[in-house]
Amino acid sequence: MAGKLETYQRMRRFNQTPEPSGDAAEKAKARRASKKAQASELSFVIQEHDARRLHYDFRLELDGTLKSWAVPKGPSLDPSVKRLAVHVEDHPIDYGSFEGAIPEGNYGAGSVIVWDRGTWEPQSGSIDEARATYEKGKLKFVLHGDKLQGGWTLVRSHMRGNGDKEQWLLIKERDDEARNEADYDVLLKKPGSVMSDSLGARTKSGEVRERAERKSAAKTTKAAPSPKRPAVKDKGTSPERPRPDIVANRSAESLRTLADNPAIQDAVKAKLPATMKPQLATLVDASPSSDDWTYEIKFDGYRIMIRIDREGGAKPKAAQAQFFTRNGHDWTDKFSRQVKALDKLDVQNAWLDGEAVVLDDNDLPNFQKLQNAFDTNRPQDIAIYFFDIPFLNGYDLRNVPLIQRRAILQALLEPLDDDVLRFSADFEFGADDLLKSACDMALEGIIGKRRDSTYTSGRSNSWIKLKCRRRQEFVVGGYSEPTGSRGEFGALLLGVYDAKGKLQYAGRVGSGFNAGTLRDIKKQLDKREIQKMPFASAPKERSRTPVHWVTPELVAECNFAEWTSERIVRQASFVSLRTDKPAKEIVKEEPKSTKGVALNDENEVAAAPAKKSAAKSVSKTNAVAKKAPAKKAPPKKAAAKKTAGAELVAGVKISHPERVLDPSTGVSKLDLALYYEAVAPWMLPHLKDRPVSLVRAPGDIGGELFFQKHSEKLTIPNVKQHPGIDPGHPALITIENVGALVGAAQMGTIEMHTWNALAAKLEKPDRMVFDLDPGEGLGWDRMKEAARLTRELLEELGLASFCKTSGGKGLHVVVPLTPQAGWDEVKGFSQAVAQHMAGALPKYFSAKMGKQNRQDKIFVDYLRNNRGSSTVAAYSLRARPGMGASVPIGWDELDATTAGDQWNIGNLHERLDELDADPWAEYWKTKQRISAAMKKRLDIK
Repeated sequence: MAGKLETYQRMRRFNQTPEPSGDAAEKAKARRASKKAQASELSFVIQEHDARRLHYDFRLELDGTLKSWAVPKGPSLDPSVKRLAVHVEDHPIDYGSFEGAIPEGNYGAGSVIVWDRGTWEPQSGSIDEARATYEKGKLKFVLHGDKLQGGWTLVRSHMRGNGDKEQWLLIKERDDEARNEADYDVLLKKPGSVMSDSLGARTKSGEVRERAERKSAAKTTKAAPSPKRPAVKDKGTSPERPRPDIVANRSAESLRTLADNPAIQDAVKAKLPATMKPQLATLVDASPSSDDWTYEIKFDGYRIMIRIDREGGAKPKAAQAQFFTRNGHDWTDKFSRQVKALDKLDVQNAWLDGEAVVLDDNDLPNFQKLQNAFDTNRPQDIAIYFFDIPFLNGYDLRNVPLIQRRAILQALLEPLDDDVLRFSADFEFGADDLLKSACDMALEGIIGKRRDSTYTSGRSNSWIKLKCRRRQEFVVGGYSEPTGSRGEFGALLLGVYDAKGKLQYAGRVGSGFNAGTLRDIKKQLDKREIQKMPFASAPKERSRTPVHWVTPELVAECNFAEWTSERIVRQASFVSLRTDKPAKEIVKEEPKSTKGVALNDENEVAAAPAKKSAAKSVSKTNAVAKKAPAKKAPPKKAAAKKTAGAELVAGVKISHPERVLDPSTGVSKLDLALYYEAVAPWMLPHLKDRPVSLVRAPGDIGGELFFQKHSEKLTIPNVKQHPGIDPGHPALITIENVGALVGAAQMGTIEMHTWNALAAKLEKPDRMVFDLDPGEGLGWDRMKEAARLTRELLEELGLASFCKTSGGKGLHVVVPLTPQAGWDEVKGFSQAVAQHMAGALPKYFSAKMGKQNRQDKIFVDYLRNNRGSSTVAAYSLRARPGMGASVPIGWDELDATTAGDQWNIGNLHERLDELDADPWAEYWKTKQRISAAMKKRLDIK
């Protein structure tokens, strides 16, 4: 232990400080305490330390010392908030009860109180296992303190602090003790010592007191008094005057005071540069796995650098803010409204970094509208989103950590209250979740920045960008000749067919090629060169090089940013040539939305007569959307539009609409498509971003059925493909809109089975399923009893669950999970639950497969929780006579159910008509995870 405390002892003068020294007698006492703790519980302590900067010291007992971290902003009960925790030297066990004042002139000078203390234990496994994971850089534990309880995680980041100290993150686990920071700040709600009456650095209401008041109060603490520090007369310009800690205390008022003279660590006094180039982000194909990053929206606009210089007073105030493009062009005249708004910004001189955008009616950036605002001289339509401040009031802040620069910037912008000047907020979401949301909203993407990054002009790896890209096929109608060192051709000229069958020019693509693809495509172009232009009208774009026309037969798949109002693609990038789609079928693919004509549930179309009795019943299913969870307006009477040789449902052509799928009822392929169009508002939330496997019936359901898990040669209209996330296999597919849902029906899909994880987080399941499968001849009452017993066991473990019919013979009990555990952990837990049920009630349940194991019993099928396994989706039909549907129900509805296929393609609309609300409304709000305590109760090692 002498070695463990060597650094601690070397940094302190124990003849001057009241801190425990960790000498031989104390170490012997610590060894005895530690030995006792190994047999029972280990201690933890959190000390509020009002030193040069107010912070909180987090200490866990392990191996006879207190492992220690300095947490600048203190602990948070919000799992989305990741607190920086700097790993410092080990402290002696006795330090856990130390309160008092460390005299000035000594290391850590300032007052210390014990803010919280208690015991801790690993979330799972033994102390030895916890020690091993700690050494690897991650420790998951449970606190039993006066103020803090529940699960926590300490994880080492790749950042390094002053003196090369390890920087960790302290994170609250999602459990019953978790609270939203905006609703409950534990530091404000629970100030003061748990050992004495001292409030430390805070008032009774939890607010941080002024430094002078805190120093005065520190003299009254019970420890040895500290010598007075010579007073410094503060004229408002001295860098020595006390400043609020801009990381620990994000008071906007104190930050604005600090901004007057930002002489903080790593800031350098310097003259305002005449020019400045912006820092640029590096494009990456995936987000970093560490938690060292913060993320903002990537705006689709113009990068703007703003120079403000109000010193000297030689110029009119309005002329003292200058706007520059990233290339240094002076655009001040284009931003007269913003220049005027910046008059109110309380700075003398600064460089600000931001993005100029125009927001559309949905408050989303629109590049075309920005161009229009410049063209029509409407600066009032433009908003500047600021995200950095590299220079401020005589100081170069480029070496100050990003999070501190942004804290100052946000505080300065706050009083302006002007829509043309805004702060670009960062989001407390994982990069994958935020990127998915950004893409769903048709934003350009997201920007990631290292929290501790400096500001560096030019391209930097500490700023990254992840883009959203649209993607579709185009017909190649020509090409331009190359320029410079480029060989073969310059760009492909693209087109799409309109409703009249005419090829309309859609722009060009000149990137995404390599030398090989350039050669291969040029050979294809040479074979098809013609003299006559194939487009209905000549391209408006001017080409700097000659253009060659080709027969419109080649189909090129491209990524691109957006369609302009002139129906031209922006920022197109070539992906590949497609040989599986005829050129004549290539049309403009509109983004799917509830306002889209083809996908809108409110479309009013001509009713198609239903020939079969069951089909008549199915035609009523347009009513199922009346009270859908999305609260959309009820649809008008929906049926199929008649087209030549086919029916049109939700914009999808249904071939052979009259083909009978279920001979027992006469349900046709058209009925199937109409059903899925009608239930889409209810079903799509259960399908969104969730890989789906399809059960397809090329003939009828009595014939051969095909199970399709991946995207293969057969193209399904409108589905989204996810290549690469299931290594060694073709792309997984997801169904994101009603067009894809009906498209699957067009390809003969009866059943849709979904994975227990989202495509964005495929290795972290977000639900657990128990498929209750009855033995032959077992009554429905036994099924209902089994579901109740399953629910009760899960509730005892602390897990909420939800029930749905299977559409066949059984019931499904579904447990939503926060996506943290891996597949093996979730499957192992579900297996333990099933085995526990079979062991406790062997006459009722079996956890083993096989017909012989479920005679007069219910098989608790936990195998649905394997990676790659799937469960029939909510509202999916089943490929069985009668075509039952899997339907979510409330637990209070269970007793009234009569069978697993009680609802079917013909009567589900009656069920949904009667609902006032989604029976699974709470499912989407439930946040829970598999805890160590739950595993312990099931004897999971």
